[in-house]
Amino acid sequence: MLNLKQNPMKVFKICLLLMVGAIAFSLVTTAFAPRVEAQTGRENLPSIHNMDGIIPGSEDIPEVTFNSYLQNLGETTGIYAFINDKLSKETPSGDTTTVFGWQELLMILVGFLVIYLGAAKGFEPLLLIPIGFGVVFVNIPFAGMGAGPHGFLHIIYEAGVGNEFFPLIIFMGIGAMTDFGPLIANPKTALLGAAAQFGVFGTLFFISVANLLPGVAFNLKEACSVAIIGGADGPTTIYIAAKLAPHLLATVAVAAYSYMALVPIIQPPIMKALTSEKERKIKMRQLREVSKKEKIIFPILVFSLTFLLLPSAASLIGCMMFGNFIKEIGVVDRLSKTAQNELMNIVSMFLSLGVGSQMTPEKFLNPSSLIIVVMGLVAFAIATATGILIAKLMNVFLKEKINPLIGSAGVSAVPMAARVSNKVGLEADPGNFLLMHAMGPNVAGVLGTAIAAGVMIAVYG
Repeated sequence: MLNLKQNPMKVFKICLLLMVGAIAFSLVTTAFAPRVEAQTGRENLPSIHNMDGIIPGSEDIPEVTFNSYLQNLGETTGIYAFINDKLSKETPSGDTTTVFGWQELLMILVGFLVIYLGAAKGFEPLLLIPIGFGVVFVNIPFAGMGAGPHGFLHIIYEAGVGNEFFPLIIFMGIGAMTDFGPLIANPKTALLGAAAQFGVFGTLFFISVANLLPGVAFNLKEACSVAIIGGADGPTTIYIAAKLAPHLLATVAVAAYSYMALVPIIQPPIMKALTSEKERKIKMRQLREVSKKEKIIFPILVFSLTFLLLPSAASLIGCMMFGNFIKEIGVVDRLSKTAQNELMNIVSMFLSLGVGSQMTPEKFLNPSSLIIVVMGLVAFAIATATGILIAKLMNVFLKEKINPLIGSAGVSAVPMAARVSNKVGLEADPGNFLLMHAMGPNVAGVLGTAIAAGVMIAVYG
């Protein structure tokens, strides 16, 4: 055997011989190439003899000089697009508007703000971070991530956001993660979840009044899609908007998820303004223990009443009760854990990206969208306030008082609203733990908002 250290000259001679043989073979092949091409009918293929010619199939491609190359490169940068872009796009109402590059840059900055609120401030990071990235992605010039039919975000939106697919899967996950024990143990707190729906239906009146403003015109289907924001339930908002006013889905979905994330900022001032220090210190006795049988019967009973009395809400409530049933029955743990974890996480990520992808200038930077955002905040504030006021009214008739703070948890933001009720209660009295008591109206609020959506679809759908 040859060894490079022992026989360096032999190794060198062998390598040199191989190189000479390879060169000789190449020259022979080149010499006979024209005849081979003639025999095989491939004369037009590029060869070593035609390097300066035009490559077949490239005749229509314009010649690119060094100067034109630099110019084309410069005009395809984001900086150039933000300064010079001027595009015609269709608004949700069907009109055509002009979108400028600086407006796309503004929406990207909004996207980064949303990411900051989720990542740095901890405002519902599971929602706001993917929503924020969706906003940034869709507004990047030339990226085409939101353009149909093959854009990444467009595919996500069409697959499950613009219809009932993702919202219903989310409801399955919510059901699998929800403990209805506090509601079963203290059924009267369901009234607080129902009271929060005043925010939904009360906003219908304010939207009707908004029609008196110049340039504003909402029909009742559109008004329902906006008013449902008051329930602070993103999946339900998407579900009803997709059915009643698809062109408003982007705005109402982003508003709903934004207010869900901002519960810790919006609710406490309202809660403190409507309650006294004495009321915030009211302590509630520990809830009774709920049996396994009660927890298994509850989802079947609720679902049965729903499809008998309000079939239009059966899909939302049915999916939620299905998720809760597989959790409580205890014989399909794999399905329950999948609904709670992997499936919920995947769909939440895609849903949030899809929602963020709808935040484009032509859909957001207009008077109607601003009114929707304002009316959504009004609906959410009314829902919070009415829950507290109904709790105070109930205390007039109850011997065993309830803390009015748990009334604010009647909105559907689970479990954030219940945590906020507990936090404000602890600020008044460090020994006053309201979390489990607040979960009763919190989960009742989810059911209440789904029922409100069902009523709207039954009437206007």
